[in-house]
Amino acid sequence: MANRNRIPKGNSVVVIGLGRFGGAVAESLIRLGHEVLGIDENYDCVQQWSGLLTHVVQADTTSIDTLRELGVAEFKHAVVGIGNNVEASVLTVLALEEMGVPDIWAKAMTAKHGRILERTGAHHVIFPEATMGARVAHLVTGRMIDFIELDDGYAIAKTRTPAELHGKTVADAALRSKFGVTIVGLKHSKAEMIHARLETVLDRDALMIVAGPTQQVERFAAMT
Repeated sequence: MANRNRIPKGNSVVVIGLGRFGGAVAESLIRLGHEVLGIDENYDCVQQWSGLLTHVVQADTTSIDTLRELGVAEFKHAVVGIGNNVEASVLTVLALEEMGVPDIWAKAMTAKHGRILERTGAHHVIFPEATMGARVAHLVTGRMIDFIELDDGYAIAKTRTPAELHGKTVADAALRSKFGVTIVGLKHSKAEMIHARLETVLDRDALMIVAGPTQQVERFAAMT
């Protein structure tokens, strides 16, 4: 195990629960250059991540005394990836809140679970299964190449350019006034995305990245 004295500093993050969700978050944080303290009750899980994360500990995170001993109170960011054990999830969030961790993210399995997490101190509640389900639903018909819905009722989508817009400039297409969406950029095969300017021509081979209120983005993508 790495020296705990290296943690925390800067944007170090504690990730509690190293299953599929928590493990993916921890791995991505490491790849982005952050130091990560991973905690899980399962010994095998801890062994799996011991060589990949900055520091990994096997511990019961429902105990506030244990979390204090591990220095978790000094972290600015915490991610609770416990999903199947609702009681452990809630008690862990409660312990983090009581220690004054300023930024708590928690995974929820159901809407009720999410409401309980919010009331016990989670600042951000994530529903990974529901989010992925909604994304797949948007992609399965083939109208969208990619789709991300933001928390405030807005969405970003990658979609094919509708035939009626082929050859038009961004200015002539007037998507904001006609459809309520904004062209963020264009992506051609094997080329980097380019930012859309008023004079940019929309052609049949380009994929459009558009943003706007979710319903407007969905309606626009239905044209393709």
